[in-house]
Amino acid sequence: MESMSKISSRPSPYLVVAGLAALILFVYWQVGGYSFTGFDDDVYVYENSHVQRGMTKDSLKWAFTTFHASNWHPLTWVSYMVDTELFGFSAGWHHRMNGVYHILNTELLFLVLWGMTGGLWPSAFVAALFGVHPLHVESVAWIAERKDVLSTLFWFLTMAAYLRYVRRPNFRRYVPVAAFFALGLMSKPMLVTLPLVLLLLDWWPLGRMTSKDSQGFSSGSYALFKFFRLAWEKAPLLGLSAVSCVITLLAQTKGDAVRSLDYVPFGIRLFNSFVSYVFYLWKAVWPSSLAVFYPHPASIQAEIPFLKIGGAVGLLAGLSLLVLWQGKRRPYLPVGWLWYLGTLVPVIGLVQVGDQAVADRYTYVPLVGVFIALAWSIHSAFLKRRFVRLALGLLGGGAVVALAMVAWNQTAYWRDSVTLYSRALRVTENNWLAWNNLGFTYEKMGQREQAIACYHEALRIKPNQPIAWNNLGGLYMKMGRLQEALEDLQIAIKLNPYLAKAHSSLGFIYAKMGLLEESIEHLETAVQIDPMYGEAHHNLGVVYKMKGWIDKAIEEFQIASALIPNYPQISGAYHDKSTPVNQSHGVGSP
Repeated sequence: MESMSKISSRPSPYLVVAGLAALILFVYWQVGGYSFTGFDDDVYVYENSHVQRGMTKDSLKWAFTTFHASNWHPLTWVSYMVDTELFGFSAGWHHRMNGVYHILNTELLFLVLWGMTGGLWPSAFVAALFGVHPLHVESVAWIAERKDVLSTLFWFLTMAAYLRYVRRPNFRRYVPVAAFFALGLMSKPMLVTLPLVLLLLDWWPLGRMTSKDSQGFSSGSYALFKFFRLAWEKAPLLGLSAVSCVITLLAQTKGDAVRSLDYVPFGIRLFNSFVSYVFYLWKAVWPSSLAVFYPHPASIQAEIPFLKIGGAVGLLAGLSLLVLWQGKRRPYLPVGWLWYLGTLVPVIGLVQVGDQAVADRYTYVPLVGVFIALAWSIHSAFLKRRFVRLALGLLGGGAVVALAMVAWNQTAYWRDSVTLYSRALRVTENNWLAWNNLGFTYEKMGQREQAIACYHEALRIKPNQPIAWNNLGGLYMKMGRLQEALEDLQIAIKLNPYLAKAHSSLGFIYAKMGLLEESIEHLETAVQIDPMYGEAHHNLGVVYKMKGWIDKAIEEFQIASALIPNYPQISGAYHDKSTPVNQSHGVGSP
């Protein structure tokens, strides 16, 4: 009878799984009614001709060979193509699929931690924090961040396969570990630090670095031998990480995403990285005033206060010393802390990609380490105090529910572009990109005066931003104010000679003015910079036709039709069209 009582009182993992799914559905169910945003969703989905075609041979080939969007993540492209095959261009379903991946990630995290530690409630607490934390809303509610949720699915599958391998190490069980890891790298290169995380897990909770009679990290020659043996075991995975790093650097350099040391000096990068670590910790505790974009101080010629830098360095050093001091008795502390510090390294800004100082999405995996340290600290400290455990359980549950409410509210800001950028402007300062993107959104809505005002505000904050000059010039072009458009677009190209959209717009204006040689020069430059730019190919074909170069015109029209098959101005263009298309222009990307 006693044993039956113990069994019946044991918490059910099925109940935990159902509860986690319910929490996430509560937070993210609303996204099914949301639209695409103008912030990279066009680049990834609704203006991407390859994604529009779905799962075709040519599209799949493109996915595995392109550096489009300054990344090589073929499985992410394939996931969008699958969505297009299944749901067309329904923004709601693209949102929902992000939510499905997030649910799978949360459940996998719970099951893997439970399998590694045997601690059901601490594992459930970590998974619940992961599932509903407001900092993770950006990764889930933003369609263009599919790479976050998809790559993390393979991260946790790699951990699950690794647990199976550890229980009975052999080559056949190692192969799935490497396979899932490779698939994750093909979704997003953020996984490059995963082999080091597996090495941490060897320490705790897997205990592969300890002797049979030791509770902590072993000392002496045994520990050194075990460490190098386990590190060598990760060599194939580290090799994959190295290859991914090289490919990523090539993609981001080719896409002009990596900022030079002249633009962001190394000292500023280093100081900002210290501040960023503390920023994420604070937002993990108090997730308020979250925004889609936080301007880097260097992008607006601002300085980071010395007291802020000193305080961040002091706090990080103090926490590091504390967790290492407690490492032998409480190994989950250094494991969780090093997980947090290490997994943020690729995105902490030492290699500056884009113009953001920090980004909520970068915490999607790193905060798991903090959650692990917190959950097992509570569990260990109050393991034998029943009433205290009950009180803490209620408090922890209340915290999860509170975070879910905040996340629900944060998710609502992603309903459309105006709401998203307006929120960013309310909670940040000098946010030139939010002003620029809000202007572009107003322009698409036909509210041109509001758009012009937003562009001017973006340029007041950051006068050397070529995208804003391009957008302002493009809008003036649409309004027929060609001289103003010409001046603004020339500034954009002076600031960034590789801005294909500005060259294309200038080509359109010169064609309108009858300056065909100048028009051809800029349009040919546009298609050389961006061979996928269908509108530029169309306009080049029109100008070639105006010059009487019919064969070359037909060739350009055919390319344009292949790139944008449903584009109304292109169908039959080389038969009866003789006017360049007034093309759209982009909003920039962090």
